[in-house]
Amino acid sequence: MNQPTKKEIENRAYEIWERHGRPEGREAEFWHLAEQELRNEDKSSPVRTPDTL
Repeated sequence: MNQPTKKEIENRAYEIWERHGRPEGREAEFWHLAEQELRNEDKSSPVRTPDTL
């Protein structure tokens, strides 16, 4: 499994931060969410869906 790069996490965290209204002091929270989202995307496969399991 590929790990997301620092730049990918940074970009996703910025997107999440903007969606939440750019609050101050929650950088670590958004970084963690971004990392989690990217890892979950990596595990997903268009061939393997809940309907095809």
